[in-house]
Amino acid sequence: MDSFFFTAFLIVAASAIDGARGATVLSGTVFCDQCKDGQVSLFDYPLSGMKVTMVCPGSDGQFTAWREETTNWLGNYGMRFDGTPNLSGCYTQVSGSNGQVPNGCGAAAGPAKSPRLLFNMFDMAMYTVDPLISQPAAPMPFCPRSVAPVLPPPPPQQSIFPPPPPQQPLLPPVPPQQPLLPPVPPQQPLLPPMPRLPPAPPLPFLEASACPHQKWMMPEYRCYWKVVGPDTKVWVVFGLIAARKYGTDISLGQAMIGRGDPYRTLLREGTTSLLNSYNSIQFPFNSISVVEHMNLALTGSTRQVLHTAFTFMKANLGIGSNATCRFTSCN
Repeated sequence: MDSFFFTAFLIVAASAIDGARGATVLSGTVFCDQCKDGQVSLFDYPLSGMKVTMVCPGSDGQFTAWREETTNWLGNYGMRFDGTPNLSGCYTQVSGSNGQVPNGCGAAAGPAKSPRLLFNMFDMAMYTVDPLISQPAAPMPFCPRSVAPVLPPPPPQQSIFPPPPPQQPLLPPVPPQQPLLPPVPPQQPLLPPMPRLPPAPPLPFLEASACPHQKWMMPEYRCYWKVVGPDTKVWVVFGLIAARKYGTDISLGQAMIGRGDPYRTLLREGTTSLLNSYNSIQFPFNSISVVEHMNLALTGSTRQVLHTAFTFMKANLGIGSNATCRFTSCN
C-alpha cells in the first residue's frame, strides 16, 4: 500500500519538484467512506474537489493552519513548502468541498491524520498521509449490516421457598361450545393474480469480465472508456516512473498499439488490465495493484518486465478466472 501512496505522490508532485532544491512535498488521498466504518474498504472510492487543511503547532503550542489544497479528479492532493520543515507534529483533515459531493459524502469528516516521512536527503523531504475519509449522513443501503452478538440466557434462579401444591379445580371444565353458524366459505379473489415480474438485469460492473486490448480499441466499444479516456497521458495514470521510461507525450490510446518491445508490450497489457479493473469488480487485479505491478516491473530487470506483461496478458484473456469479454456494442 505504501508503494501506491508513493506513486500517487509522484503524480501530484512531479511538476512541483522538477529542478527544485530545498523543498518539502506532502501528498495524500481522500476517500468517500460510504459505509461509515472508519476505514477504506471495497465500497469506497476517491473523492475529487475536497478541501484538505494542514495545521501545525507554533512556538506557543497553538495550532495554526499552514496550507489548504483541493483534491484532483483522482482524489489526490499535494502541498509544497520551501525548505525542509519538520511536519511530523502536524495534522491534515478534510475541511470542506468545492461544491456538490456525490452521494452526500461531505456530511462529516473523518479523523485527522499525521504526515509520515518517506525520505529526507539532498535538501529534499517527502511526506505522505494515510487515506483521509469523508462520510455521508447515513451508510448507503448496500452496505453490510453488523450483527450484534447474541448473549446466552441467564441460568434459572433457584427459589428458596417450596413450590406451592397444585390447586384442584373447584368446578368441572366447561365443554366447548358448538358454533351456532356454519363456517363462512373462503372468498374467491376478485382480481386475477399479478403476473410475475421479469428478473432485474445484471449490473455489468459486478459481472466477471476480461477483454483483450483488441476489443478496447474497437470504435463500437469506446463507451466502456469511463474513468480514463484514450487521450489521457500515460504518466498521469502510472506516475513519474512511467514518465521516465515512456515520456510525457504518449497517451493510453497510443499505448494500446505497442508491440515488438518488452517495455511497449508491458505498457499495452498494463493499460488493458487497468481498463478491465475499472470495468469489472471481479477482475483479478484492481486499479491500485495494476499501478503497483507496473512500477515494480519498470524498476526491475527485463525478465521481470516480460513476466509482468505475461501475467497481465493472461488476466486480460480470462485465463485462470474463466472470465469472458462481456462487451456489447455501444448505441
